[in-house]
Amino acid sequence: MILSNLKFYPLTQACWPDFENLFGPRGACGGCWCMWWRLTQKEFERQKGEANRQAMFEIVKSGHVPGILAYLNHTPVGWCSVAPREAFPRLNRSKILKPVDNQPVWSIVCLFVDKRYRHQGLSTALIKAAVDYVKSCGGKIVEAYAVEPAAGNIPEVFAYHGLAAAYRSAGFKEVARRSPTRPIMRFLIDE
Repeated sequence: MILSNLKFYPLTQACWPDFENLFGPRGACGGCWCMWWRLTQKEFERQKGEANRQAMFEIVKSGHVPGILAYLNHTPVGWCSVAPREAFPRLNRSKILKPVDNQPVWSIVCLFVDKRYRHQGLSTALIKAAVDYVKSCGGKIVEAYAVEPAAGNIPEVFAYHGLAAAYRSAGFKEVARRSPTRPIMRFLIDE
């Protein structure tokens, strides 16, 4: 089974080539390179593609860890963007995803799974690994901005936040819902 053979590592300079390989020439989707939540709309549009790739590399090069990679037999197969909420200023500009309270949280803003490995539970495994990573960094609350489609399935390209069902499977609980399809979910880390 795929899940029993997975390993997870923080994105550092040492594994940057694996991140590039996983995201491919399109930067996962439309030149994003997981920069959407880190920039204004204007900045994102201006940087789409190579400039976003370079901006993410600069984050990694600076020593900040923007997320974790999942590996299967030394091959990168998945990505979870997880960091303190402050790393994602666009969240604060969203009426739907504004802070629930004043608690310090780590945020999961993006999941990306190689299309050959989708529908096998990898998203839930990435979410659980993200919780473990946050715990190792001393974090106490992991927050996610899931999608819960109103009518069945949605195209995979629009599910990059992760589906609410995957977060529930990982032990997350809904704490707010300001839109019918966008629950805010949390995992509280025990001591």
